[in-house]
Amino acid sequence: MIMKKWWQLVATMLLAMALLLGGCGRSSDIAPDSLRFALEQEPSTLDPAKSSTLPESDVELAIFEGLTRLNAKDLPEPAAAESWTVSDDGMTYTFRLREGLTWSDGKPLTAHDFEYAWKRVLNPTVAASNAYMLYVIKNGEAYNTEKATAADVGVTAIDDRTLVVQLEAPAAYFIGLTAFHAYYPVRQDIVEAHPDTWATDAKTIVGNGPFILTKWQHNAELDFVKNETYWDAKAVRLKSMEWPVSESQSTRLTLVEGGAADMTTEPPVADQQRLTKAGLFKVKPSLGTYYYVYNVTAPPFDNPKVRRALSMVIDRKAIVDTIVHGGKIPAFAFVPPGLMNEATGQDFRHEGGNLVSKNVEKAKALLAEAGYGPGHPVPPITILYNTNEMHKAIAEAIQAVWSNELGLDVSLQNQETKVFMANREAGHYQVARASWIGDYADPQTFFDVFSDPANDAQYHSEAYNALMDRVHATTDVGERMALMHEAEKMMFDESLIIPIYFTTTPYVANEAIDGYNWSILGTVDFKHAYRK
Repeated sequence: MIMKKWWQLVATMLLAMALLLGGCGRSSDIAPDSLRFALEQEPSTLDPAKSSTLPESDVELAIFEGLTRLNAKDLPEPAAAESWTVSDDGMTYTFRLREGLTWSDGKPLTAHDFEYAWKRVLNPTVAASNAYMLYVIKNGEAYNTEKATAADVGVTAIDDRTLVVQLEAPAAYFIGLTAFHAYYPVRQDIVEAHPDTWATDAKTIVGNGPFILTKWQHNAELDFVKNETYWDAKAVRLKSMEWPVSESQSTRLTLVEGGAADMTTEPPVADQQRLTKAGLFKVKPSLGTYYYVYNVTAPPFDNPKVRRALSMVIDRKAIVDTIVHGGKIPAFAFVPPGLMNEATGQDFRHEGGNLVSKNVEKAKALLAEAGYGPGHPVPPITILYNTNEMHKAIAEAIQAVWSNELGLDVSLQNQETKVFMANREAGHYQVARASWIGDYADPQTFFDVFSDPANDAQYHSEAYNALMDRVHATTDVGERMALMHEAEKMMFDESLIIPIYFTTTPYVANEAIDGYNWSILGTVDFKHAYRK
């Protein structure tokens, strides 16, 4: 164990040294029209249909673009589409694409590429993790669950510049969805020529965004150049970007402070006060929740009383105050603050209140009701998390409280992010770290997580799904919000998750960089970034 940790330390030091001395260079060597962003983890894929992490979304936002793009106020504005119209009943959207759109290799980009890409996301044989994001489209869910065909899906390219989309029900947030990565276009000939590898190799990725990925040295660095064929290339001031990759917060901070990177996210908590004094530390709002998710099919978590008991002993404020910092807020529900109920004018979270509280004695009573006690202890529990200093510290804190307050046998297991994500998605765990950043500014983006047939909790409830079907179908704003409050209460009656904190985006950036936009949805957009 000591030898393993020593080699991990050596590997971290070597990466930092290589990036400091190698291609990234010192700050004085950087070109005036370039930027270096230290990415917090290696992307598992850059396939917009299958990617599921913020680092993947950050890369995709640089190299792809949807019909719309979020502006600095997180509002969708025309991008690949120059305009659109909506039918009186709110069910049909007609998008008009810009004239002369091209892919990064110069080939024409048309409405047919969008039709292909969206239907590919919904194709059940693709098994896209983001398919549920397109269920708002007519017959989208039916096709994804093999109850309809691709021809039944309400997406049709009328000609090269006209895309007509029919919805299952009116959805005021739909335009915002078209800026999400699951709605990006991908090109059929590229995907079909390299079905297993096209999205993991810079040589085979063709995009339509402001930048082109020119190099992907896995687990080390991604390089970009400006896409001169991009429709809005005049607005892109950077000529190139270099993104070193490290899961170590300390290594990424070393890169920034050593001049080998300009920016990175989530610096170590221990350094945040010092970085604030130096003018490097910044915090952006984020529409997200950090939580632990149970595999509800894995004993002892197949019993909701056990799930509820373990959630009730967590001291969330202590975790935020001593480990996390960064402006985070202890979470006692799933949906974070910042989302308005249009029917009441009130914040959705404020209306819903807290749905879990700390109560050690009640937790012990619940375990007894579940049949556990001195003569029948709770089976050993393993907490799964992906390798990261903060994730480790939080897991250790939860391990300690479960052991000290409830006498449980708790072990920890960390995995490299790609392996961790695969195991969590497949249900190969008991309880695991998770987080969710809203895909759009509406509470529904949180509730759809657990109606997805492939959700990480392995939770399949006909009652919950029926409730979400009502959310999707109603056009009454007040009724819709009331149903979502009901859905959140059902989640906590079932104790599907352990909410820990509502997120922010802490980051460090030198003052020479400006024009970037960190969205409340967690992604960073460098389209308008520049070096002063």
